[in-house]
Formats: sequence, C-alpha cells, structure tokens
Amino acid sequence: MKCGFVSIVGRPNVGKSTLLNSLLETKLAITSNVSGTTRNIIQGIYNDKDSQIIFLDTPGIHKPIHKLENLLNKKAYDKTDGVDVILFMVDIAKGFGKGDKFILDKIKDKDIPIFLLLNKVDIVKDKEKLLKDIDNLKDLAPFKEIIPLSASKKNNLDVLLTCIKENLDDTERIYDEDELTNVSTRFIMAEFVREKILELTKDEIPHTVSCYVENFKEDKECVHIQVLIVVERDNIKKIIIGKNGSLLKEIGTKARLDMEKFLGKKVYLETYVKTLKNWRDEEKYFLELGLKDDE
Repeated sequence: MKCGFVSIVGRPNVGKSTLLNSLLETKLAITSNVSGTTRNIIQGIYNDKDSQIIFLDTPGIHKPIHKLENLLNKKAYDKTDGVDVILFMVDIAKGFGKGDKFILDKIKDKDIPIFLLLNKVDIVKDKEKLLKDIDNLKDLAPFKEIIPLSASKKNNLDVLLTCIKENLDDTERIYDEDELTNVSTRFIMAEFVREKILELTKDEIPHTVSCYVENFKEDKECVHIQVLIVVERDNIKKIIIGKNGSLLKEIGTKARLDMEKFLGKKVYLETYVKTLKNWRDEEKYFLELGLKDDE
C-alpha cells in the first residue's frame, strides 16, 4: 500500500483547491477568484485499492499587506516540510511570473520531490509556446516531474496520481478508508457560505470576511444549520445583506444547494451578519474565526 502526504502550493487562484476537489471527486475546498479564499490547511484523503494519499490544500502565497496575509503565507510554507511530495502549481495560461519564482526559490532546495504542475493547459491555444515554456522551466529547479494538466477538466490527473504513487513509501493506511478530510463538517458548511459571499460580491467585500457555524442539528431527514457571517465594518454588513435582505437570501440559497449535495439531505439554513471591528489585527480572532488548523 502506497501512502503519504502531498502538499499543493502556489500563488492564489492557480487552481489548487480545484485540483483537490477534482482528485477527490467531491467539493471539499471552496474556490473563487479572490485572493485569500483558502485560509486553512485542508487535508483531502484520496483512497483507492492500492494507495492512500493525503493532499494538503494550502493558502495561495503572495506579497502580504495585512497581518492576516502574513499568517496565511506562513501556513503554506509550514506545510512544505515533512511531506512526501510537493506539488508546485502554476497557471501556465498566465505564464510563469515573479510570484511563481518567489515561491519556487523558497522550496526548490528542500530534499523532497517537487512536481511542477502546469495548470489550465486546456485554455492555452498556442501549444508550441507551451512546449517552449516547459523547456524553459525545466532548468529552474530539480523537478522530479513536470506535468501539464487541467484541474477543472480533470485532464492528466491519472498521470499525476501514478507519478505521486511512485514517490510514496509502502506502508499501512494512515486514516480509515472512509475518512475524507481532517476538517469538521461544520467547517465545510461555513466555507460554503463564505464562497458564495466572495462569488456574489466580487471586489466589494474584502477577503477578511469570516463565517462559522453556530448551530448544527441533524436528524434522519434534514439538517438545521445556523451560520454567522462576521465582518469588520457596518458598510460591508449592509452590502452582504443587500436591499431588503435580497443578497443575503441569495447567498443562503446558493450555499444551501452545496450543503445538500455534500450532506445528501435536506438543509434548512439560517444566516445572519455581525460587525466585529478591528478583529483583523488581533491573532485571537484569527483563531476564533476558524483560522486555526483543524487537525
């Protein structure tokens, strides 16, 4: 049995969470075009008949402006130690930039196999340029593998899994075969709400908005969930609520659909918004609002 830990790292929005969801064939990590969408280290546990691979989805690494962003960067860097394989992911449709080089310089000397994943090849029209890019990138670090793929289209994921297994040790399963992740169901439900906020408000809402489940009651037929949305300014609260509560209702409707698909049950969802000023500067609030690893 091939078993081990694999860390997925890269800039924001290169497709790390999409890759995790595609590999597990379930929506576990939320996705959006907003920097800082992934905050916690989410473990996704892949199982098949001859392997167990624990994927670590990390926050996107970028130049920090706030204390929150420094914390997210540290989380990502910490998870490149003590793993069996590092998947360094690049949005090849946008090209290899300074941000990618910054991350690579941080990890390339680690004594761990590093795979360069060139994501979004499905939208690269100039295939000759793609081949030239691969040729130029191969000498930047001692990559064990360079794999072009499309996380959203699930192209070449079978090749990726095969290569990962070749770099794992033979050992017993680390987790039970029916386990999917290290984070709680409550955490995942809160994240579904946060995803819809980011999706529906675009740049109007800073990524510091947080959500967590205050009540979760389940019976045989349905689940009752109450989610608190925390913001740091009253004007943000007004935006999320919307005129006559219209946007908050739409956020709840869309999040509920994801919840029902994940839980396989009818969901009754209640959401409300609270302003908590200046929380971003206090680390204790990072922990209270779900920024501590759920491990």
